[in-house]
Amino acid sequence: MSNNDVDALVLPIRSDEDVVRLRQSVREQMIAAGFSLIDQTKMITAASELARNTLRYGGGGEAHMVKLANGMRQGIGLAFIDQGPGIADLKQALTDGFTTGGGMGLGLSGAKRLADEFDIESAPGQGTTVKISKWKPF
Repeated sequence: MSNNDVDALVLPIRSDEDVVRLRQSVREQMIAAGFSLIDQTKMITAASELARNTLRYGGGGEAHMVKLANGMRQGIGLAFIDQGPGIADLKQALTDGFTTGGGMGLGLSGAKRLADEFDIESAPGQGTTVKISKWKPF
């Protein structure tokens, strides 16, 4: 996210209830920012997938939500941060169908497709940070 980020909100991700609260908060922020229902759904779905990954694979963590501004552009950004075991092979982890937990293997790759911007930083033993953003069309 950029230096023009404003109004940061930090949400814990320690339980399924926290994932539900995060989804509600993302919906509220997207509505307040005037995003279309389609863009709301995309961002809520991506946030839900990443929050569940943070909980399941990272042992919990937190989500940081910010309103983004870049000139006249407005958006919403999310960062999911955990101190879990990290991801050894990011390329493999971003491949559709790859999973270490028995799911469908669409969480990371799906979130990447749903967001306008996607960034991931991870290393074994150092946790994972995933950042996504959605920009409101002009």
